[in-house]
Amino acid sequence: MRYGVREFELTLMHRMRDVNAPRVERALRDLGATRAELRAAHAHWTRLAHAARAPKGLTALRSALGPPAHEGERPVGSLTCEVACWVLPSWPELEFEVLTGPGGEVWNQWFVRPGGGRPVAFADLEPWECVVADLGAGFPDATQLEGGAPHHWAADFRHDGATYRARFVYGLYQDKERVTR
Repeated sequence: MRYGVREFELTLMHRMRDVNAPRVERALRDLGATRAELRAAHAHWTRLAHAARAPKGLTALRSALGPPAHEGERPVGSLTCEVACWVLPSWPELEFEVLTGPGGEVWNQWFVRPGGGRPVAFADLEPWECVVADLGAGFPDATQLEGGAPHHWAADFRHDGATYRARFVYGLYQDKERVTR
């Protein structure tokens, strides 16, 4: 199996399926892909990640996705990190951003909106249409939380007197639920 952009998208969707299986099923139909192809892409990426001689980190992503659409540096505290962004066909209005620290270790990888977050209203929270920064721009008092699995993220925010928890995978909005305390 060749591992390229389509397979990488399927690998991302494999993790998104943990949180929003119906949205992933629609995407699979749109791509003409099967669940078996989704599982195979994820298994291939996992094997590459653990293979001693396979490329790692940013090199592995370049191998799968080709050259980034954008590269640069970003100060993070007292360090300067490298940033690389790719536009993926399934999410053309977003970029998949990879932040690497000194030595090339991947520190973060997630979807971002080029130019920063755009404020969203409660009604705008549609799966796969928003990123973490969008929620933060629309709900400045949102409290960001660690997710329950790798590459998962959450944020609690208030709307009409109630608290909601938005869930993200790779920084891409998946769903929300009302939080009862």
